[in-house]
Amino acid sequence: MLAIRMRRVGAKKRPFFRMVVTEQRSPRDGAFVEIVGHYYPRTRPAKIDIDRERVSYWISKGARPSDTVRTLIAHHLPAVAEAAAPAAPAAE
Repeated sequence: MLAIRMRRVGAKKRPFFRMVVTEQRSPRDGAFVEIVGHYYPRTRPAKIDIDRERVSYWISKGARPSDTVRTLIAHHLPAVAEAAAPAAPAAE
C-alpha cells in the first residue's frame, strides 16, 4: 500500500522535509516513488510547496496521506483535503 508522508532532509537542527509517495513499509528516509512537495518549517511563516495535481492523482490511486501530511494539505489545499479525508462510516 502506498503512503504520502514526510521525508526529512537537511542539516542537523535545520530540518527540511520532502513530501514523498512511498511504500508504507519502507523506512522514513528509504526509497520512494515520487516527490510531491516540500515543507520548510524554519521560515516564518513556514513555507510549503505542494503539487496539487500529483497529490490528487496519488490519492485517487489509493495512496493514504500520513496525519502530518493530511494536516498540511488541509491548511494549504482545502479542495485536495476533502478527497484525502478518511471516509466516515455510513449511518444505518
